[in-house]
Amino acid sequence: MKPSLPENVNIAELSERFGSDEKCRKVLEQLRWPNGPECPRCKAHATPIANRFQYDCDKCHYQFSVTAGTIFHDSHLSLWKWFLATLLLCEAKKGMSACQVQRTLGMTYKTAWYLCHRIRAAMTEVHKAKLGGVVEVDETYVGGKARGQGRGRGAGNKEVVIGIRQRQGELRFFHAEDVRSGTLEKYIRENISEDVEILMTDDLAQYRGVARRIWGGPLGVRKHKAIPHSIGLYVNGDVHTNTVESAFSLLKRGVLGTWHRISAKHLQAYCNEMCFRFNNRKNPYLFRDTILKLISSPNLEYKELVA
Repeated sequence: MKPSLPENVNIAELSERFGSDEKCRKVLEQLRWPNGPECPRCKAHATPIANRFQYDCDKCHYQFSVTAGTIFHDSHLSLWKWFLATLLLCEAKKGMSACQVQRTLGMTYKTAWYLCHRIRAAMTEVHKAKLGGVVEVDETYVGGKARGQGRGRGAGNKEVVIGIRQRQGELRFFHAEDVRSGTLEKYIRENISEDVEILMTDDLAQYRGVARRIWGGPLGVRKHKAIPHSIGLYVNGDVHTNTVESAFSLLKRGVLGTWHRISAKHLQAYCNEMCFRFNNRKNPYLFRDTILKLISSPNLEYKELVA
């Protein structure tokens, strides 16, 4: 029987049960072809080729392996190290740096950096449903600051991250150019349902105008509740943005304590990784589901990352 991935898999269990490329291939075969090997060209059944990690299509006679057409196909790295790196990124609550992956798995920094970015790209979630219920929206600033300039809004050399979190629901981060009214409206329209119960924000003036434009004047006023941070008030009954701000603190601990330095170009990728891990924190099959995303995700070429 082919090995299956247990729930809540850890490194010790992964090493004991899947500690070789051959065993990792069997896992990929089970995940990619639950009903038996299938030709990637014509979708017909395929027959294993003796003494080779390949299959022969019964119809078109195309020969292929389980990694054909996947992110693993052109990689010189062993499948076993792919599995280990994926588990490390899944389990690291505040992320894992390429330097740590380099030391842990024994590879060059360039290989570790590229490997982490490929896994990170596969974690990006697309076609997401709009959020409803009670949704909090806030903005934060990450990165350094120019000498002599302050903190927060208007501080130099910082990048804007807009956070949207549904209470008891999903989290989304977006690397934005600014916090102008049009920018905020774009992200709110794309990610929050018009039937949302309440939109919670701080007292940044732009949010009031956005709510009125989206839902109309009187309805926009009723759907939007703001907590006045400017006067030092952070909670007023159930009106607060603490839910999304707690997620911001997790992101910043990752930036300061794990990654240390993130370029503006790749900031969204790190935000996507943090959101994927956060939204799946209660998923007992997180590792398995991440491997499935790696199988189906398009290949991210190195030249695209460094362009």
